[in-house]
Amino acid sequence: MAAAEEIPPYSARLLIDCADQPGIVAAVSGFLFEQGANIVSSHQFSSDPIGGRFYLRTEFFLEGLIDDRDRFQQSFVAEVAERFAMEWEIRYWGERQRVAILVSRYDHCLVDMLWRWRRGELDADVVGVLSNHPDLSEEAAVAGVPFHHVPVAKDTKRHAEEQMLELLCGKVDLVVLARYMQILSGEFLERLGAPVINIHHSFLPAFAGADPYRRAREHGVKLIGATAHYVTAELDGGPIIEQDVARVDHRQSVRELERIGRDIERLVLARAVSLHLEDRVIADGGRTIVL
Repeated sequence: MAAAEEIPPYSARLLIDCADQPGIVAAVSGFLFEQGANIVSSHQFSSDPIGGRFYLRTEFFLEGLIDDRDRFQQSFVAEVAERFAMEWEIRYWGERQRVAILVSRYDHCLVDMLWRWRRGELDADVVGVLSNHPDLSEEAAVAGVPFHHVPVAKDTKRHAEEQMLELLCGKVDLVVLARYMQILSGEFLERLGAPVINIHHSFLPAFAGADPYRRAREHGVKLIGATAHYVTAELDGGPIIEQDVARVDHRQSVRELERIGRDIERLVLARAVSLHLEDRVIADGGRTIVL
């Protein structure tokens, strides 16, 4: 007997950002009802009911929508979006974002990302791995992902970024820094035209630089953790997406602290990337709203 065709859990995901005012939820839900849609998930947030911004993430099921996208979108603009001066986006079921991973020599985040992707846990297509070292080319090869070695030296950094832009511009929707130990210039980020997510240990800025876990142990830290954030021109100053910590004590060696730190980094980065791919993260000034 042939297996039954899988029914998608939703037909499309509607994302809305506009000035907060009465009637937004009623207008959106009323429009979807009139179209014959069934709302299966909805999350909203107001930054301030008076003069704030309103954010809405709604997933709905509407049979036949795939063949009627243009009419649906035109109707939404005319009946709802223009009325509330909305910034909006719709992502249809099965539209997968293209992701590139940048890495240096630490392999734990890269291997974890590729493993999750191959298991179908990331709703995306990993289209390439870029590195300033050749060390992890085999990991990419095993996953069947193209690997690009782009060396970076102090006097060739601009040239290296040009090479990377040739590989990335217009070809990716998200870049993930899986322990990529190079600072990306503001010009690179602007020309890239795609969001970039970074992961780092939570010692920054107290123990920035080399050998942070040894210095942290010498200072008797009681918490270690990791932070995933969007990359901006301000070093490690972008909006935070996800964080986590673990308690530690004086009995644990530097090696044990490093192992715990790697585990947290893997999990935090995976959560942050998944939240982004599911369109749950909205930038609100210097912070994020996670719906």
